[in-house]
Amino acid sequence: MDRIFVARLAGVAVFDPAGDQIGRIRDVVVSLRGPLLPRVHGFVVEVQPRRRVFLPVTRITSIEARAVIFTGKLNMRRFECRDTETLAIGEMLDRSVEYRGERVTVQDLAMERTRPSDWLIAKVAVRRGSRRRGETLIVDWEDVSGFAGVQKDQGAANLLAVFEALRPADLANMLHELPSERMAEVAAALDDDRLADVLEELPERDQVLVLSRLHRDRAADVLEEMGPDDAADLLQELPAEQAEGLLRLMMPEEAAPVRRLLSYREDTAGGMMTTEPVVLPPTATVAEALAHIRQQEQTPAIAAQVYVARPPSETPTGRFLGVAHFQRLLREPPSTLLGSVIDITVDPIRPEFTVSEVAAYLATYNLVAVPVVDELGRLLGAVTVDDVLDHMLPDDWRERP
Repeated sequence: MDRIFVARLAGVAVFDPAGDQIGRIRDVVVSLRGPLLPRVHGFVVEVQPRRRVFLPVTRITSIEARAVIFTGKLNMRRFECRDTETLAIGEMLDRSVEYRGERVTVQDLAMERTRPSDWLIAKVAVRRGSRRRGETLIVDWEDVSGFAGVQKDQGAANLLAVFEALRPADLANMLHELPSERMAEVAAALDDDRLADVLEELPERDQVLVLSRLHRDRAADVLEEMGPDDAADLLQELPAEQAEGLLRLMMPEEAAPVRRLLSYREDTAGGMMTTEPVVLPPTATVAEALAHIRQQEQTPAIAAQVYVARPPSETPTGRFLGVAHFQRLLREPPSTLLGSVIDITVDPIRPEFTVSEVAAYLATYNLVAVPVVDELGRLLGAVTVDDVLDHMLPDDWRERP
């Protein structure tokens, strides 16, 4: 009899009959049936671009360690979990259940095939005792109770372990599909920097829900880990009193750029810009510039160019001199000074530029980012093409199928 542990299916590639990969498994949809073994209805498959669809188990022809193959057509309608269905990975892992009179934690679930297209959840992997000193048992489903209903303080360690390698955008998409309480609970279990990255990818209403469920000090810490522009966008969605309270809890040096961004209208260059582009003085070398844009935390749009300005290098800087494109940097000797490779043809924009004006500027000059300066010629920040897209797309674009 075939037996597959559901957590091991997360991220497995799904192929159509022609051998083309169409997506990856993100969850297993099951139906709880009281004393009867839960029946597996199918899989939640993530296809591009970040759309989750349902693949019935009856269309599966093969399940291997690294591939799932199905036959027939795939319905591309966005997946919605029915009231009678449960997500095995998202909602059942980490539950506290009862096994022979003892509270244990669910680590995994095993599905077994009883007929060619009939899979049931027959086994449960549970941990007894603490995470360090406990032991893992594989027990029969009938011997475990406590899966019905909503459970508070469920925990998220095993669920997060399953999706540890996911990019922030994919993890955000997974969280968005969970019930609100479970989403907030799982998000709160993330480290501050990981949660900050995920929050930047969530729809606004999910951002507000997650942040509101955090302790105020923790919420302020997470806001400090976010990019100032993303933190400002999130704070604008909160009541003014709550936003001001969080700003006061943040470190002054972290709150200062966020406050500057909040002083601009949201639909202007000042409201969209990041206040942390790569800024170096003209006396820095090409080697130093390449070392800065090589850092992993830099997004491709930010790393596309170095902004050259007189000290100080923190925004608002000294007098802005120009930009040095990374392609030019790659062609120059490492010891070359940045002051000699500046592109003076890229004119900076003012913070009051509207979204459409910034978009037209980027399109006209084929740029992925543009510097923003004040009336004194100081660099305030940079607007990237992804900033513009975020403001030009519909508010619910992250939630659309």
